[in-house]
Amino acid sequence: MRLSLKYPDVHLKPRSTLIFFDEIQNCPGAMVSLKSFTIDGRFDVIASGSLMGVNYKEVSSYPVGHVNIFRMRSMDFEEFLWAKGVKDTEIGYVRSCIRNREPMDEFVLDVINGYHKEYLPVGGMPEAVAAFISTKNFHDVRTVHSEINEMCLSDVAKYAPAAEKAKVAACFRSIPAQLANDNKRFRYVNVVEGTNANSKTFGSSLERLREAGLVEYCHNLQEPTMPLAANIRPDAFKLCFHDTGLPTSMRGSSVGAAILDDDLMVNKGGIMENAVGEALAKNGVALAYFERKGRLEVDFIMEVDGAVTALEVKSGNNRQSKSLRSVMSDRYGVKRGIKLERSNICTDDDGVEHYPLFAASFVECLGKDTDKNMG
Repeated sequence: MRLSLKYPDVHLKPRSTLIFFDEIQNCPGAMVSLKSFTIDGRFDVIASGSLMGVNYKEVSSYPVGHVNIFRMRSMDFEEFLWAKGVKDTEIGYVRSCIRNREPMDEFVLDVINGYHKEYLPVGGMPEAVAAFISTKNFHDVRTVHSEINEMCLSDVAKYAPAAEKAKVAACFRSIPAQLANDNKRFRYVNVVEGTNANSKTFGSSLERLREAGLVEYCHNLQEPTMPLAANIRPDAFKLCFHDTGLPTSMRGSSVGAAILDDDLMVNKGGIMENAVGEALAKNGVALAYFERKGRLEVDFIMEVDGAVTALEVKSGNNRQSKSLRSVMSDRYGVKRGIKLERSNICTDDDGVEHYPLFAASFVECLGKDTDKNMG
């Protein structure tokens, strides 16, 4: 009744009109109304916004049990393929090869690899993808990325105390450079040069970026054993940007150009490792890695079908897997090893499975039960 009164020219038809509330965090009353809409049942309602801005003290009755909450992420590689016009039958073939551990047709592999090289600098923000599909101009894409980065920072800072706004921005802008370090572990002292910063200085600012969905934590594990969540080291972690295109643009046009020239070791492999981490996170994988200083480092440790699985990302020409073999030994007992690289699908004599780099976006196909959630 209220909506009809406010907008008399809009005809609300039961079971055919969709009501969309944008920026719902700015209106506690709209949040409360979701329960009434659900109980009434005549209209579907979508609400979008950031939970960071919700003042729960002002929400008289949060609609627990009456809403389904989805965390919206940028487009993954499969969705990018849709945007490029690749058909589901062709994507299904890629999935089938990964699931069955069968080599792909070399022509198909080459084409999908080419699309993946485009995806790395473009990323999955819909406006950036639309700009690329429309113009094929990476300069236009970088312009969109710059605007998105500033809007993201502005949105996070809007809900941060005044004294913390600059810290949030400093953390955000330091991440691409930290991804280029030999040891990609996030260090607070590298946020602002010449400081002795620690978690007390920037910890809460970094957490705001995580809450806003801009970054994912990838924690170091004490041991690569189940349950993985009980083995994480809270004080040792890498950061994974929520979209591969944004940090690529932040590093300058030369980084994107290098990727298109097949130089995946640009940024010391940080862009490629971030892209894999982002792809895993979009598939519901809790990010973790394993490192023993001076001895070994495995890029990602995850659970697949109840077994601890080690995954390495090989961006350059070095195909050695010393760390992978070490964690698969009796000392650590990791059951399964996976290597992502510029190669076709195969399993070597050591039992290590090899897949193309884009296979991270189809990680659910690596499990026996492809409908099972991976964590």
